[in-house]
Amino acid sequence: MTQEDADAARSRISTAIDRSACADADLVVEAVPEILDLKLSIFSELDGICKPDCILATNTSSISISEIAAATSRPSKVIGMHFMNPVPIMKLVEVINGKETSEDVTATVLSAAEKMGKIPLMCNDSPGFVSNRILCPMINEAILTLQEGVAEPDAIDGIMKLGMNHPIGPLALSDLIGNDTVLHIMNVLHEGMGDDKYAPAPLLIEMVDEGKLGRKSGQGFYDYS
Repeated sequence: MTQEDADAARSRISTAIDRSACADADLVVEAVPEILDLKLSIFSELDGICKPDCILATNTSSISISEIAAATSRPSKVIGMHFMNPVPIMKLVEVINGKETSEDVTATVLSAAEKMGKIPLMCNDSPGFVSNRILCPMINEAILTLQEGVAEPDAIDGIMKLGMNHPIGPLALSDLIGNDTVLHIMNVLHEGMGDDKYAPAPLLIEMVDEGKLGRKSGQGFYDYS
């Protein structure tokens, strides 16, 4: 990107710390931590701030869209827009319909994602959606493999990278996502599916309790200090 293009992009961005700045927006995308009560509170607040035709989207990686939508008076205008990490590099936006999301809202969000240069793919509301329903149990299994002494972290990640052509190993990926976030998603899957195959690994619970959250804390399955 040239400096001229960078300056032009910056000129189109405004920032604020008061959510009342969202009052005239056509689309609001929430990206707060994966804490249900926090999301419900924010969506309830945004519902009172934003104009009636504004679409409210959540970047949640696992929480029910329909449950979040129930905190508003506009459930037909609530949808999931799950951006993949790291957002500047990853093309996918997982677009998740709640039970009452309207077809017009879905079409608008698919179009908006494409205008952002992303590739939107659509699914319906279910614990973990598609991405994390498949990804996080794989990460959890890698943690169980470590917990049971089958192999060390470098070997587990190396086997998955070299043998399965994964760009990053599951333990390093857990550190990148945040082990607390992975634990939260596993708890959502476990509760939502009612199946013990989604139970989080005891080692994962232990690491989160010890503050070993991955890159953001400086220590996880690897040392980042």
